[in-house]
Amino acid sequence: MPIFGAIREDALLYLLEQTRSVSVRAQEFFFREGDQASGMFVLETGRVTVIKEWRGQQLLRHHLGPGDCFGEMALMDLLPRSASVQAIDDCTAIELSPEHLYRLFKRDAEQFALIQMNMGREVSRRLRATDELLFRAEMVVARGTGDLSRST
Repeated sequence: MPIFGAIREDALLYLLEQTRSVSVRAQEFFFREGDQASGMFVLETGRVTVIKEWRGQQLLRHHLGPGDCFGEMALMDLLPRSASVQAIDDCTAIELSPEHLYRLFKRDAEQFALIQMNMGREVSRRLRATDELLFRAEMVVARGTGDLSRST
């Protein structure tokens, strides 16, 4: 699981002893866009879809599978959920709250920092992919208007 990459076994066990496993049945939601965020999830089994609402329609963003995390922005910015996550299959996930990470920080700041860096890498990876999609969409629009000087 990338979120736990390079984490020592003792720190991982300490963290996992505090967390809980969450089960969500197929077609049910882990959370919905706009919900108050309470933590992030690391998917153990099953698949989920990330959905964004726009103009009253639910639009599929992407699929995630075992080992992937979602809701990590909640641990970083403490803002309401920016998208919904719905189970495609019956799923189990580890729920990780800010309190869990704070306890790890008090116990072992280095291991806490590694998890924070892993979360930052995941957010950065997703931002790069989104930037690329936005760029391609802008180029399609620019070609259609003949204005290739468009920039963000």
